[in-house]
Amino acid sequence: MSGTDDKSDVGADGTRASDTGADTNTNAGPGTGAGSTPGAGGNGTNAPPALTTPRGRRPVVAALMLGMALAAIDGTIVSTAVPQIVGDLGGFTVFSWLFSGYLLAVTVTLPLYGKLSDTFGRKPVLIAGIILFLIGSVLCAAAWNMAALIAFRIVQGLGGGALQGTVQTIAADLYPLKERPRIQAKLSTVWATSAVAGPVVGGLLAGYADWRWIFLINLPVGAVALWLVVRHLHEPSRPRPATRPRVDWAGALAVFATGALLLTALVQGGVAWPWLSTPSLGLFGASAVLAALTVVIERRAAEPIIPGWVWRRRTIASVNLALGALGLLMVAPTVFLPTYAQSVLGLGPIAAGFVLSVMTLSWPVTAALSDRVYNRIGFRLTAIIGIGAALLILLAFPLLPYPGEPWHPALLMLLLGAALGLFQLPLIVGVQSTVGWAERGTTTASVLFCRQVGQSIGAALFGAVANGVLAARLLDAPVTGLPDDLDAVARALEDPGALSAAATDYLRRAVDSAVDHVYIGAAGAAALALLALITLAPRRFPVITETTAPRVTGAADRQDASS
Repeated sequence: MSGTDDKSDVGADGTRASDTGADTNTNAGPGTGAGSTPGAGGNGTNAPPALTTPRGRRPVVAALMLGMALAAIDGTIVSTAVPQIVGDLGGFTVFSWLFSGYLLAVTVTLPLYGKLSDTFGRKPVLIAGIILFLIGSVLCAAAWNMAALIAFRIVQGLGGGALQGTVQTIAADLYPLKERPRIQAKLSTVWATSAVAGPVVGGLLAGYADWRWIFLINLPVGAVALWLVVRHLHEPSRPRPATRPRVDWAGALAVFATGALLLTALVQGGVAWPWLSTPSLGLFGASAVLAALTVVIERRAAEPIIPGWVWRRRTIASVNLALGALGLLMVAPTVFLPTYAQSVLGLGPIAAGFVLSVMTLSWPVTAALSDRVYNRIGFRLTAIIGIGAALLILLAFPLLPYPGEPWHPALLMLLLGAALGLFQLPLIVGVQSTVGWAERGTTTASVLFCRQVGQSIGAALFGAVANGVLAARLLDAPVTGLPDDLDAVARALEDPGALSAAATDYLRRAVDSAVDHVYIGAAGAAALALLALITLAPRRFPVITETTAPRVTGAADRQDASS
């Protein structure tokens, strides 16, 4: 890995990067790090002034928040309109692909967009992502059947992948290290607001207008974001590279195909077909072969989509694994807690949503305050404290009394959000600060890619755990004719007159046990994250200096500089 051992390079953790004994990249000018395109980031000598005024940042930050809102609100707003969509278009047996198809497209394109943003700049990638997302939204609104709607959701996902990765990368470019928690807290607030507002807006549009408006509402939001990006976001001029930048299209196609097959196997396994059936084994086998082929292609590529240094550098590799485990454990509260709240506690959908939403209230608060912790004790130790607390909270969930009060899980989710805010943000800020401009897009995309893959694996794994526990409990049920999977049990419990009091209580206890086991599994994922940080992450993250690194600016800053 290229880079010099600069003794004056003092990181936010209070130590020199050269003292860590880990991989370092202390070149101030990007474009010289391992795996970067020569000249891609400029040498910093002709960079515009650092962006320091709120006047210049304001429209750019607004564009980032609107762009993130498009991706954040998408899943929650669509989920509430599923009954209306199925009633209009049909396709009940495949409607889950409205979410799976979108997730597949976002996940497998993240590495490609990260590399493209490092090679050609963030602005063109973000603009392309917004346009593609809006095209997908228009097509979704015009869908004539479920197959068409699923295909157009994939188009949306192709744009969503560019939005998620590029917005996070620009946020790191826009703010120096000490101020990054500010923008990251704002982006976290977008996700928190979307988690609460999405179901409300989706329900209102589906109930009082038409489900097609849940896609058309993206158009004005996306148009404003697009205008702000085009008008106010200015990247530094970069010298023309000696050789024309090459895009590893073969590697991109291999990554896309591998990810698509693997995630399809995880999403559909145990749902559309048994885990040990021919389709599942065939998909897993084919994805393993394609994964091996991808490694061969990437090793031979001059500019690989997923460069080897992403996994050779201890800091990036440990953060990738830790945030992959975060995606895994997040399935427990986001997927299974609403079922627990409705089936065990007997709450309605709105109240059940509130039990979950309290987690999104505390998460941005601790994320915004985390810089006061990691500036004192370092990124790694801050994240260890956060995930350690999350581990204890997840283990406390199975200890809740049955049936319990709604405030019991709500309190745990409030604490869990606070712990995870202290865990995730320091890792993202820390890992982005260990690389230069020309590697930041790829690094950010690799982190988000691992988190998305972890989420997909968690959905499949914990779904199998919950259904397995439920099946074992129903096998010994005192009555016959009971449902045989978690979704069917949840639907049966929604109709009080469908079952006897004894059968209802038995099913509620069975669901309680199934969700308890899921939370134990989530605690195991937290333990994996903790282990990755303790054993792999360097004691101090090798933060590079940024005094001469190019910084993206807003239009107002350029006017101030010229005057």
